[in-house]
Amino acid sequence: MIRRVPSALYTRDGSRYVPSEWTRSPWSPDSQHGGAPAALIVGALEAHVRDADPPLQVARATFEFVKPVPLTPLSLRVSSLRSGARVRLLEATMSDGDGVVARARCVMLRVADLHTWDVVPPREAPPAPDPSLKEQAEWPWEAFHSHAMDLVFVGGEWLKSGPATVWLRMRVPVLDDEPVSPAQRACAAADFGNGVSAVLPFGKWLFINPDLTVYLERPPNGEWVCLDARTYLTSNGIAMAESELFDVDGRIGRSAQSLLVDKL
Repeated sequence: MIRRVPSALYTRDGSRYVPSEWTRSPWSPDSQHGGAPAALIVGALEAHVRDADPPLQVARATFEFVKPVPLTPLSLRVSSLRSGARVRLLEATMSDGDGVVARARCVMLRVADLHTWDVVPPREAPPAPDPSLKEQAEWPWEAFHSHAMDLVFVGGEWLKSGPATVWLRMRVPVLDDEPVSPAQRACAAADFGNGVSAVLPFGKWLFINPDLTVYLERPPNGEWVCLDARTYLTSNGIAMAESELFDVDGRIGRSAQSLLVDKL
């Protein structure tokens, strides 16, 4: 029997979104990696203001994962909390059959061509993906980090403790019938900060993020997003991961994740 390779992270089923196996988390084959629902949610938020004049773009998005996001059909609802011409605050809720599994709040700011400032130069440009890195990223089950993304390290190493600089690229779209937006690429990549900069071994420790906040000074250009990531660990079971975000032209923003740390 020939196995069908997913053509997207999610498919539509009426008003619901059905996740593919390539959305899976590294922690459990029954839940999703945070980057996948973050990308789906931010796409819905952008669609909500698609006809705004002047145009708006994501400046800050905070995702709260109320519980592990399951691999079951999901619904999305977007509402406006502030509807100014230059500043809008949106809220999204993601639900399964039992209630809310994730929510997000997003600040959208108007886009204007005012001036060109100096930008922070990019980290080392991404080389061509190395097939050996894909093999290193393989997991006992098909997952978002190992199958839906390309990872190329230019600082640090996969599954090696410590800070890391890594370029990431999505291999499949979020939805079959929609192009991936720059903000979706940024949010999908940003959720990797705690994984690529892990300071504890995966096989012995749990360090999951119940939230993700992404600040974007501008949307990324091109398919690649770079994380310059570091994890800060304490002795009380709470940690934090921070990432500076880049594209091929320079810095685009920053992300942060709070971490629950525990022994497996």
